[in-house]
Amino acid sequence: MPHQDFPRSLRLLNAGEYRHVFDHASLKVHGKGLLALACNNALGHPRVGMVFSKKTVRRAVDRNRLKRLVRESIRHQQHRLPDVDIIVLARRGVHELDNDTLHRQLHGMWRRLEKDVRKQSTSLS
Repeated sequence: MPHQDFPRSLRLLNAGEYRHVFDHASLKVHGKGLLALACNNALGHPRVGMVFSKKTVRRAVDRNRLKRLVRESIRHQQHRLPDVDIIVLARRGVHELDNDTLHRQLHGMWRRLEKDVRKQSTSLS
C-alpha cells in the first residue's frame, strides 16, 4: 500500500514556486467553485499549493476547511497524479458547498488533470 502522508515535498513552499506556476501554467482545470492551475515539474512527484483569499472565502473556518479537504484529497490521490506543480484557487461561493460535493469536485479535477497531462505529453511527442 502506498504512503498516504502529506510531507513538505508535496507542497509549494515559497513565493517563487507559486510565481513559477502562475507564470507557466500550461493546464487549467475548472471545478464548481475551484480552479486548478498546473505546470510540469521534473521532481518525479506532484506538489500542491493553495490560494484561498479572505476576499473570496470570508471566514477563517471556511478557508481552513477547504485547505483540509484539498490536503486530504491530494494525500489520497498523490500516487495517481502526474509530475506537476498545482495551485488550487477558490472562487466565490465555494464555501457554500458541503464536504461531499467538494470531495467529488476535487476527485474529478485530479482525473481531468491526469487526462490533460497525458494528452499534452502525447501531442508533444
